[in-house]
Amino acid sequence: MPRHHRRRPQDDGPDERMERLVAGWRRVEVRRGVEWNVQPVSGASAVKEYVCPGCGRAVEPGTAHLVAWRADGVLGDASDLSGRRHWHAHCWKIGV
Repeated sequence: MPRHHRRRPQDDGPDERMERLVAGWRRVEVRRGVEWNVQPVSGASAVKEYVCPGCGRAVEPGTAHLVAWRADGVLGDASDLSGRRHWHAHCWKIGV
C-alpha cells in the first residue's frame, strides 16, 4: 500500500516556536478591573520554591501552579514582568 506524503509545516526558528508554545498556554484574565497574564507551570517545570501571595505558604518544587503578572502595561512590560508572582492554582481561583 502506498504511503501518503504529508507536507511538513514551514520550520520557524526556535524563538518563534517557543513564542507560539508560550502564547498557547498563556491567557489574559480580568480581575477587579485589572488585566492579568496567567500562565500555568507544570510540576515537572517547577524547580524552585516560591511564596504564594494568596495564602502566604510555600509553592513547593514539583508542584503545578500558576504564574500571574499584570497585562495592562501601565508601567511598561519590563515592570509588569518583574512583578510576576507564583500562585497555587486554588489561591488564584478564589481571588486576587
